[in-house]
Amino acid sequence: MLADFLHNFAHNLFKPLLLFFYMGFLIPILKVPFEFPKAVYQGLTLYLLVAIGWHGGEELASLSLAEFGQALGFMAIGFVTNLCIGLFAYFILRKTTKLRQVDAATVAGFYGSDSAGTFVTCLGVIAAANIAYAAYMPVMLAVMEIPGCLVALYLVSRLRKKGMDPHGNMPYEPGFQPATQPALETTGGAEIEYSEGGQGESLSQHNNHPSQGRATTAVVDPPQTGTKRQLAAELEVADDLEIESDEEEASKKEPIFSKELLHEVFLNPGLYLLFGGIIIGFLGRLQGEAVTRADDTLFVNIFHGMLCLFLLEMGITACRRLKDLKTAGWRFILFGVLAPNVFAFVGILVAHGYSIVLGQPFDLGTYALFAVLCGAASYIAVPAVQRLAIPEASPTLPLAASLGLTFTYNVTIGIPVYMLIAQSIMTAFPVT
Repeated sequence: MLADFLHNFAHNLFKPLLLFFYMGFLIPILKVPFEFPKAVYQGLTLYLLVAIGWHGGEELASLSLAEFGQALGFMAIGFVTNLCIGLFAYFILRKTTKLRQVDAATVAGFYGSDSAGTFVTCLGVIAAANIAYAAYMPVMLAVMEIPGCLVALYLVSRLRKKGMDPHGNMPYEPGFQPATQPALETTGGAEIEYSEGGQGESLSQHNNHPSQGRATTAVVDPPQTGTKRQLAAELEVADDLEIESDEEEASKKEPIFSKELLHEVFLNPGLYLLFGGIIIGFLGRLQGEAVTRADDTLFVNIFHGMLCLFLLEMGITACRRLKDLKTAGWRFILFGVLAPNVFAFVGILVAHGYSIVLGQPFDLGTYALFAVLCGAASYIAVPAVQRLAIPEASPTLPLAASLGLTFTYNVTIGIPVYMLIAQSIMTAFPVT
């Protein structure tokens, strides 16, 4: 088994897919004046997602009722697994790194999702090696992309309730900037500042909530004897009314899981194209119009060529993201390399446990694909949600980890390692 692993490992490192990735990775290092056209990259992404979805939909339509039920069960298990992985990633990051909590929550969301690029690379590797896999795995890619978005939104919502400032800092973190208030005489929640010269007094009533920092100023006649207490009482009532107004205003604010945000989570372009391809392939196969046959030019013959160009661009992007890790610390870098191994191993155990429950052995390719769905990190869906809903978080750190470290590790070393682990578990605990 070890000899097979070494052979597969060495063979995988020099596959055309990976050679294109290395070529792209060297472009920033060698300072080659080359920019991958954005429109071409978008076109490649569109093609790969639709092709994978279409093929998966056709295969899904060919399943028996029992196999379809097995697929639905695996999808539910995959969703819960990635949800738990996202929360576990947050716990690890909080305990081992010095990231701000909002950045730890966002990075955890990336790792609670999956990576279409890693999935298609693994698909290319196992297809080239003629390794079988379950036909419904492309549907798993779509389903397991969602949990990371939900994890990030939930964690950041909790941080905001605990007093996170507009810059993403918590009260006990460096750089926290609460709303400042002038040091004035305070009476019963109202702050009174007396002017000189007997022309009157400046009355400033400040909201004591750190998130607001607004002030209402009025000029009144100098207080007479016995009227200060009455004035303070009136101001206290006014302050209470303003607080109630602020609370009503806050209650009317959009919740973290707003309609717009849920639309972004469930109908982002990548997920839409993937699900769209699945539905089209499924309905087309039911009507007897299969297009992903072995002799199909568009969706079969040129798939690997398109994937090679896609990995060329991914190599460029991954290398450029590495520079963002300089300020993250060595523990964060270690997380980006070790986390995929831990999460992929968890995925293999979960898949094997489900296989034992069903009493039906899975193909090696199914283990490999499920492992990368658990061990990969998003770089498409979650960044889009982060840009919309979590502007306080760093936009570079999560991508530096997911693309610069985890994606690079998975496509070069991770896939053969996961296949070795899966083979070992299948041999040690056979499903009968």
